[in-house]
Amino acid sequence: MKGPLFYSKILLFGEYGIIKDSKGLSIPYNFFKGALKSSDKLSDEAKKSNESLQRFATYLEKVSKEDESFSFDIEALKTDVAEGMYFDSSIPQGYGVGSSGALVAAVYHKYAHNKITVLENLTKDKLLTLKGVFSKMESFFHGKSSGLDPLNSYLSLPILINSKDNIESTSIPSQNNQGTGAVFLLDSGIIGETAPMVQLFMERMKEDGFRHMLKDQFIKHTDACVEDFINGNVKSLFGNIKQLSHVVLDHFKPMIPSQFHKLWKHGIDTNKYYLKLCGSGGGGYILGFTEDIDGARKELKDYNLEVVYNF
Repeated sequence: MKGPLFYSKILLFGEYGIIKDSKGLSIPYNFFKGALKSSDKLSDEAKKSNESLQRFATYLEKVSKEDESFSFDIEALKTDVAEGMYFDSSIPQGYGVGSSGALVAAVYHKYAHNKITVLENLTKDKLLTLKGVFSKMESFFHGKSSGLDPLNSYLSLPILINSKDNIESTSIPSQNNQGTGAVFLLDSGIIGETAPMVQLFMERMKEDGFRHMLKDQFIKHTDACVEDFINGNVKSLFGNIKQLSHVVLDHFKPMIPSQFHKLWKHGIDTNKYYLKLCGSGGGGYILGFTEDIDGARKELKDYNLEVVYNF
């Protein structure tokens, strides 16, 4: 048995902000992928995945009993898991590129009753229904999930988040493969954990000053970046990304691994590149934007850079 492939994702804009209704933009990233597979001889890694799927099946069974709209073929899932099913994935865990999202998408695709498919006319209502189901499913892994990662992985389309209750699939400008501008991933070499970072954010949200900063600065610049990116306003985009990078360095320091604080500031000071969080931060990938990818590579020569989009 080998299921279809589900890809990783990158939340270009909206990390943390979407919890408080900022705009967001999430794109599929086909470099990493995963699929459900079965084997009677499991490697150590496959065994770990199989055990995790066992716990996930128990969780889905419990949720199905509590919520009638949440309907899965649990028996088939349990049987397949008992026969050695696992999620074979190249998506790094704790890197902010949606490893659990791809797994959730794969399980939904194979075991959900009355599933919504990518071939349908995807109305906003259908997208919200899907997002709701995925949110419940992925909460097993993160404690609290927006459901966006699995949605992106499942549909393999860019998703525009206007607000919590208003999401749509969207198109983004075609890449310019000859262009010198780029969005890139920088490998921090550290595994980040989502739950503690989100917990930290929620604690900070109790402070008046932090809440005001979030609304007046963080969300303002995030929304502007989303608009600029979708409309292809590159000049304006870089101005807003610089502001956003600054706000993150000033107010989200705990989410940035300490050895990257200097590098982050250096980008803002020299305008050679701007860094921002990729997912919840704390490690994993850091997202970078530059108008001159060769210049950025020189500045960041000690790090592994992976270009994901060219301007």
